[in-house]
Amino acid sequence: MLPEANRISIPASHLAAGSHLAGEVSTQPDDWARAAATAAAHRHLLPVSGERVAVVGCGTSLFMARAFAALRESAGQGLTDAWPASDPRLRDLAGIGRGYDRYLVICRSGTTTEVLDAVSALPEEIPRTVISSSPATPVLELADPILIDEVDERSVVQTRFATTTLALLRWHLGEDLRPVIAQARAVLADYEPDALNGVRHAEQITFVGMDFAAALADEAALKLRESCRSWTESYLSTEYRHGPISIAGPGRAVWALGPQPPGLADDIRAAGAHVEHRDIDPMAELVRVHLLCLLRAADLGLDPDHPRNLTRSVILG
Repeated sequence: MLPEANRISIPASHLAAGSHLAGEVSTQPDDWARAAATAAAHRHLLPVSGERVAVVGCGTSLFMARAFAALRESAGQGLTDAWPASDPRLRDLAGIGRGYDRYLVICRSGTTTEVLDAVSALPEEIPRTVISSSPATPVLELADPILIDEVDERSVVQTRFATTTLALLRWHLGEDLRPVIAQARAVLADYEPDALNGVRHAEQITFVGMDFAAALADEAALKLRESCRSWTESYLSTEYRHGPISIAGPGRAVWALGPQPPGLADDIRAAGAHVEHRDIDPMAELVRVHLLCLLRAADLGLDPDHPRNLTRSVILG
């Protein structure tokens, strides 16, 4: 159980009744803290500095793969590619392997068809590890498993599994996430619906970010599409002025994750759009996005646990 100080306290009128998503969002800071021990216990299954690594996943897991790839390369620990499991380009157009030393797979459900197919096709002589939260699933038999079932989710919409996986990988890279965890706890403890008024009723929201935050911007946009059918887009911050700014205007918003290019916020405001930005780690800022998902779903009378047309795992016939 979470200490009372770390729980989110959202008025019932602002939550979809019985939402699993609300509870799963609220555990994230403690989940990230526990991930330090998980990373240490499984360090022999994770990439070492200098290895050439390919990370594979679908949807949210792919965005976490991209975030890790950006962080690992920025830390100087070696070439790191992130590939969708549906199109894992492990060889170039000439059919020559890309020289990876290790494969890392991220899959919450453990049953996604494209992930199982991709892992089954990996060269047997190259080490491969899978991070999953679902016990007794096929993917765990296909790679060395890191099972984090304590962050499994009942909601179809992923939150804590994805962010805890990224936290685990950030700890493994040598980052100290204690300040990030403190920021996320503050986001939850200080929650006030009015603080999100600039985005709560926005007709359209665009997320932007740089470096690893670019992948989290894509994830933020996906969360709102899944949980409350919002019109969202996402871009690299430096690409926003190259076209996407054309839709900025009154009643619309741009949510920036992490440090931003000089002058971008001024240009957005000049176009009439609201700018949402806090000077905190993008992973902690993603928790604010999760709170907005809950608010907008409640406003619209939607069940954020069961998005339209989605299931927990994509299993193809």
